[in-house]
Formats: sequence, C-alpha cells, structure tokens
Amino acid sequence: MMRLSITLAKVFGFISILALFGCNDGPAEEAGERLDEKVQEVENSVEDACEKVKEEVNAKNEEC
Repeated sequence: MMRLSITLAKVFGFISILALFGCNDGPAEEAGERLDEKVQEVENSVEDACEKVKEEVNAKNEEC
C-alpha cells in the first residue's frame, strides 16, 4: 500500500509540473484537464479500495 501511495505522489507531482506548462488555452490545456480528471478517479478508486479492505478486516479507523 505504501508503494502505491508513493507512486500516486510521483504521478501527482508530474501532473502538477505539466499543469504549470499547460496554462495556455488550447489542446494542451484540455489534455491536462482530462489527465487531472483521470488521476482524481484513480485516487478515489484507491481510497475506496483502502476503505473497503479496512472495513473487511474490521479496522477501528476505516478512513485512508
């Protein structure tokens, strides 16, 4: 799980850098927005999966 968190942090950092260079309107900005949406979807999926696993093992704190 830690490896996944590190990987997501790296992806988010990379996307943040790309966002700085893609501030102009046009295809690059649209692509950046689509990429941001996909990253958010992945982050939500990972969090949901983490919470489900914690729920299944009856963890006291189910938040990830």
